[in-house]
Amino acid sequence: MATIAAQPAPIAQRLRRIQQALGVTADGMLGPQTLSALERRLDVAPAARAFSLEVSGFSLDTLVGFEVSSQRVYEQRYRRPQWPGQSSGVTIGIGYDLGNTPKAQIRNDWTGWIADGDLNRLLTTQGVKGAPARTLARSVSDITIPFDVAQTVFHQSTLPRFARITRSTYPGVQKLPADAQGMLLSLIYNRGPSLRGMRRVEMAAIKPLVLRGTAALGAIADQIMQMARWWPDSPGLQQRRRTEAQIIRSAVHPYSVDELIRV
Repeated sequence: MATIAAQPAPIAQRLRRIQQALGVTADGMLGPQTLSALERRLDVAPAARAFSLEVSGFSLDTLVGFEVSSQRVYEQRYRRPQWPGQSSGVTIGIGYDLGNTPKAQIRNDWTGWIADGDLNRLLTTQGVKGAPARTLARSVSDITIPFDVAQTVFHQSTLPRFARITRSTYPGVQKLPADAQGMLLSLIYNRGPSLRGMRRVEMAAIKPLVLRGTAALGAIADQIMQMARWWPDSPGLQQRRRTEAQIIRSAVHPYSVDELIRV
């Protein structure tokens, strides 16, 4: 079975024209950005349970940038399974960690988007984390995942799931400014939702701060900055925490309606 494109070509072409008219990225993919723009254009209010967070497009672009930098870099470095290091598992697509994702969830997210044989091979890496995942990543390095497929799974499956996880982990997060919501989503996307253990003390400290709302943005940013100490040998992760903290600290500013994306 060959890899399936994100959308049949004629449908993708039609969707790109609609996206151009809406003023959103014309990627031919029906994701949260396009759905949010359609809701605004048609004046359709989504049900409260239809989305978890309302993030800014800037914060969402920043999250994707943390994971794969850009489409060009993705095609050069990330289209094959990788091991990012630390306690990660084999990772595919846009930061999709097979080691830390249940097998049933992996099947649900990727069935139909990549060949069945490739999916079955990738499933053998499920649950393996840390250094042992390095060897497994090499064993499946012949599998490739095109950017359009990675982007589709990210926007249609992974991102909404992590938005729900973020809201569950940090009750009240949906009341924060859009940039702050997006950066706490980035934090959970990168580290997961656990608040237990010595290396999670800052994660746990953020929970009561979120309930204090906008007044606590500086304190939330401080906790994220302090997390950088856990990765003394990973300048990329340190910079990610500093950037998340900086964006949260300055999240109180006017947002145009067109900037907001419901996920």
